[in-house]
Amino acid sequence: MKLTEKDKEFLARLKELIDSRDLSVEMKIDKPSYMILRGTYGEKIHNTFRMTRQGVRWRFQRLFGDIYVSAFETILMIEKTFGTYLRDYAIRISKDRYALRQEITQSSFQSADTLVPKKADAEAQPNDQK
Repeated sequence: MKLTEKDKEFLARLKELIDSRDLSVEMKIDKPSYMILRGTYGEKIHNTFRMTRQGVRWRFQRLFGDIYVSAFETILMIEKTFGTYLRDYAIRISKDRYALRQEITQSSFQSADTLVPKKADAEAQPNDQK
């Protein structure tokens, strides 16, 4: 799953509310364990996120329960199969992609997968015109 611009905005607003201690993230120990968002779901939360309490809970669960935890599940499965020797490569590539994304899109979030082909096409055009 890929993050959207709305996800990026949600994470920035969530960070502000966690830093101000209006909200917090806790782990519920269960089989399987999961993360929950704790805090006052009052008018401040509604104004900050511009969505209902249920919308805030849904996006939090999607980002932290589905995307974030699932990414680690995938990493654990791959490392169990191949070992950890590929980890350094993956970290380096992800940092490169993040830097590329920051370089190309200062204000909007796009997946590096979609940016690399655009850059390759732009570099190929001058050669094609000759």
